[in-house]
Amino acid sequence: MNYQGRGVLVERVISSEERIRRAEEIYNRRRSQNGVRVSSTNVNSNKKVYENSSFKKLILQILISLIIYFIFYLIKNSNYIFSEDVLNKTREFLSYDINFQEAYTQVEGYYNDNIKSFFDNLNNSENNSNEEQNQENNEGQNQENNEENIENNEENNIDEQSGIGGGEDVISNNGEVTTSADEVEPVEEVHQLSQMEIDANEIKANYNFILPLKGTVTSRYGPRTATEIISPDHKGIDIGVNEGTVFVAAMEGTAILVSGEGTYGNHIYIQNGDVTTVYAHCKTIYIKQGDYVSQGQQVGEVGATGNATGPHLHFEVRKSDRYVNPEYILSF
Repeated sequence: MNYQGRGVLVERVISSEERIRRAEEIYNRRRSQNGVRVSSTNVNSNKKVYENSSFKKLILQILISLIIYFIFYLIKNSNYIFSEDVLNKTREFLSYDINFQEAYTQVEGYYNDNIKSFFDNLNNSENNSNEEQNQENNEGQNQENNEENIENNEENNIDEQSGIGGGEDVISNNGEVTTSADEVEPVEEVHQLSQMEIDANEIKANYNFILPLKGTVTSRYGPRTATEIISPDHKGIDIGVNEGTVFVAAMEGTAILVSGEGTYGNHIYIQNGDVTTVYAHCKTIYIKQGDYVSQGQQVGEVGATGNATGPHLHFEVRKSDRYVNPEYILSF
């Protein structure tokens, strides 16, 4: 009985401890949030983070307040930002009335005068280069054909003179026997000189010429594709260089005309005897009308005055008012 009583007492003691443990668990569950138990260490750490965050916010608010105060202080004590001069300039700018139609007209005019003309000059230069190449090819082909014809004529003349070719025998009235080849005399081809070639030969025989300018030949003597600016029949040779390049007199003589009128723009006529040289589209002219000019003397600068698609020197040679191709006299 005593042992049984002791067993009941132990059971009762264990049951009391279990009740205490269970009470502690219930207490801890009530302290938990959203089903997650919060330990005392976590609560303390969260409290420290919150206190640090509040301190930082306070420091930031103080700094922002100081900055705003400093800005207002500068505005209030600055004499430049709201000075009378600045306010007047602002009123003047706001009162300015922009005429967009006039601005568009000016931009369009600048484009037509500069940019469009530049591309037109570029296209004309390419076309002139193609025409010059075609002309050189045609001249080379014609020269080859002429050489072949001359060789064939020479062979025929030799054959005829030597009797080769099976000439038939011909019996004359006096009984002499001759061949038909003996009766054929060689015919020499005589080139008939044109008036321009005759004038060029006389100029070379009686006058001394030098190049007025070294540059790129942009348009040669003779017919060419015409435009509103370019003439269909070119009476001289165009030498393209940079604007402002100095050129010299090709021959000596007297400046019989110095003018800035007409399609030639600023131009010069220098005469010696019955021969006249012309220099056109000049930017600047160094001599005056009536001056005597020595050969090689600097007489002006290359420009694009008058009817010109770009800066170049238009050079002419005339004899007794007849035009002569400058390439018959000089090599450009």
